[in-house]
Amino acid sequence: MKASPEIDAFPDNAKIWEIEEEARHPGTSPEASEHIYGLFGMGSQFHQTHGFYIDGVDENTAKLPAGWTARAVVRRIDVGDRRVLAVAPSPEDLIVSKLARLEEKDKIFIETYHSARPLDPNLIEERIRQSDLLPEIADKAIAYIHELARR
Repeated sequence: MKASPEIDAFPDNAKIWEIEEEARHPGTSPEASEHIYGLFGMGSQFHQTHGFYIDGVDENTAKLPAGWTARAVVRRIDVGDRRVLAVAPSPEDLIVSKLARLEEKDKIFIETYHSARPLDPNLIEERIRQSDLLPEIADKAIAYIHELARR
């Protein structure tokens, strides 16, 4: 899991930024997640300089269960004259987000996490049911996590 050069960023002020950008550039539909990726994403100068990249995500990308913010770890970090609020979803909520996509890189993350710290499939299923996943995606995710637990 530490081998991934990718960090997902979901800025809390994304909607405000998008509204302000659209006002500055009428007729555009700016997306904060795309702007983040353009500045800090794979292959960017930031990536080349620091060896990792930032992938902008939004509410359409990160499918987290209801109540995730209450379970998240929150840290305030002073950066110069600014304060950054870093929010990390609980591991189980993050796993649900990965299960929503279930691409190969998500499977690798989930299986690596599970081998280091076994997941409770019943808790994950409960969190899946607290999410707004389509029923067929939720069913596939639940089947996957229970199969993983049986291995």
